[in-house]
Amino acid sequence: ILLSLDLSFEGTLMEALLVQYRERIRTELDRAVDFWLKYSHDKQYGGFFTCIGKDGKIYDELKYVWLQGRQVWMYCRLYRTTERFCRPDILEAAKSGGSFLQRFARVQPADGPGKCAFCLTRDGHVVKVQRTIFSECFYIMAMDELARVTGDKEMQNDAERMMDQVVHWVRIDSSGLGRPPQCGDAPVNSMAVPMMLLCLVDQLTEGRAGLAGKYRELGDWCVTQILQHVQRDGKAILENVSLDGQELPGCQGRLQNPGHALEAGWFLLQYAKAQGDAELQKVAVAKFMDVPFLTGWDKQHGGLFYFQDVDGHCPTQLEWNMKLWWPHCEALIAYLMAYSHFREPAMLDKFTQVYDYTFSHFPDEKAGEWFGYLSRQGDVVLDFKGGPFKGFFHVPRCLYMCEKMLDHLLAKLQHPSALPIAL
Repeated sequence: ILLSLDLSFEGTLMEALLVQYRERIRTELDRAVDFWLKYSHDKQYGGFFTCIGKDGKIYDELKYVWLQGRQVWMYCRLYRTTERFCRPDILEAAKSGGSFLQRFARVQPADGPGKCAFCLTRDGHVVKVQRTIFSECFYIMAMDELARVTGDKEMQNDAERMMDQVVHWVRIDSSGLGRPPQCGDAPVNSMAVPMMLLCLVDQLTEGRAGLAGKYRELGDWCVTQILQHVQRDGKAILENVSLDGQELPGCQGRLQNPGHALEAGWFLLQYAKAQGDAELQKVAVAKFMDVPFLTGWDKQHGGLFYFQDVDGHCPTQLEWNMKLWWPHCEALIAYLMAYSHFREPAMLDKFTQVYDYTFSHFPDEKAGEWFGYLSRQGDVVLDFKGGPFKGFFHVPRCLYMCEKMLDHLLAKLQHPSALPIAL
């Protein structure tokens, strides 16, 4: 009887804690959505402003394709899966952003999918093209998610055609990226590439058995490529390795990015769960979640370092010891997902540690949304809410996913037979 009472008391405390987390996260999500709905929409030309000051003032009208695609995706995901965001204004904003991308993102729309720009003028003229795949990847995410809420089959086909092009560039012939090989530039397996492709596999195959079969081999290839970044007898996750999975010389080879490793961890955990791969689930947590926290958490000031050198040299990235918004977002997702899957208290402890730091440093209690760039000591260094890389994505995606996972955890406490909630 005493044991039963103890367990009941423990369960009540746990429920109260999870409710507290969920309510704060839900409130922050609502405030973030309100901020971007209010300030970011370009009613004249379509699409979104992303260079937004702390109080909502637009300080630059350039439009970044990564962020246009991310914002379309985020609006659509909220609209499709969360009742309180299933609203006409959010759908219309997503359509406006999708239309802007379809009209202006492609540099060469006449011959196949073509490259997408990185940066556009307010009215859609190309300013800059990157020699990477990421503008195209976020175009795919946007078009596929928008197709899901509008039922536009041609838009879905557009996303799949672009996906085929990206896979071709990555695995067969990269010449279309406009990046000619140089004799001194050794080919590199950058973790960002297989991570992004694994994310797209998850996006395109959700609820589509036919595409799941088409992209199964690609998903497995991405996993193999990501696992090559586990180095130093499993004690380090390196950002760049050689094509055959060996450590590279110099600063490039020694680079660690704790936030990226954590993001890779929850990508792998999601994929492993979907495939029923128990061993990969364990690797995702033990290597891509435990290791980055052990090495990347600032024990003096709190928070996650942005970059690290595996041998302890000072990283060459000038912002290496800053605390940025997005690694903390990835950490919140990763540790809560790990706890949701395995119910290991250590994962909830890590989530709590990151939660306490994040919610005491990044949110702007006055104007809403989050600051993105803090000093090592945790002071706001750059006070804008959006820029060329910070838009309506990492913060709302984190809050949205954590809210869903907390909903499920609370439902399981109250009704142990509750089914999982799709993210």
